[in-house]
Amino acid sequence: MTTTNKTTVLIVDDHSIMRDGLQEVLERSGKFTVVGQARDGIEAVDEALSLRPDVIIMDLIMPAKDGIEACREIMDAAPESRVLVLTAATDEDVAIQAVAAGATGYLQKFTGKEKLLETMQDVAEGEFRIPADIMRRVSFRVRDTAPKSESEQQGVLTAREREILTLFAQGQSYSQIADIRGNRPLTVRNAIYIIRDKLGAKSKQEMVVWAVRNGLLDSNTTDNP
Repeated sequence: MTTTNKTTVLIVDDHSIMRDGLQEVLERSGKFTVVGQARDGIEAVDEALSLRPDVIIMDLIMPAKDGIEACREIMDAAPESRVLVLTAATDEDVAIQAVAAGATGYLQKFTGKEKLLETMQDVAEGEFRIPADIMRRVSFRVRDTAPKSESEQQGVLTAREREILTLFAQGQSYSQIADIRGNRPLTVRNAIYIIRDKLGAKSKQEMVVWAVRNGLLDSNTTDNP
C-alpha cells in the first residue's frame, strides 16, 4: 500500500502521546504517511490486515495482546509485512522473541529521530535491521536448538554470496555492504534476492537463520553504526 510514493505506516503503541509524536516525526520527514494507529495487539492485527501498510511500528509491552504475539499473527496472515519493533524493553530475550516472531527491524525508544527515520527507510525497502548484539544471541539459540540439514551443509552459495550474506546477517544495510565491497547498492540488493532464491528462503529471517546455522556469524560480528 503506497500513497503518492510515500511509505505507509501503522503505529502500534498503548500511549497516545507516543503514537502522535511518532506520527508527527514521520510525516514531517515527507517520506511517510501514517494510515492508522492501534493501541494494543488486538487492534494492531485488525488494522494491519485491513490497511496493509508498508511498515508497522510495533511496541512490545501492551495490554490485551503484546507486540510479539501481534507480530506473529500478522506475519502468519501477511508474511510480506515489515515490522519495526520500537520498544522501551531492555531484556534481550524479548528482542530475540520479536525477531523470531518476524520483526525485520528493532530499535529502542531512546533512539534519535535521524536513526529512526533511517531505519524506517531501510525496513521499508526490505532490509533486515536488527542490532548485531541481538543477532549474536539469536545465533547461540539457533545453534542450540536447530541442527543443520543436509542441504545447509552443502556449498550452495559462492564465496562472494556468503560474504554478502554474512554482512547482511550482521545487520549491515545495502549501502553499507556496497561500501565495504566496492559495489553499488543495487548490485547488493540483486545479490540478496539471488541468495534468497538459492536458499529457498521465504523471508529474510530465514536467510539470517541459514547464515547462523552455517557459522557465518561465528567471527568478527560488529554492531550497526
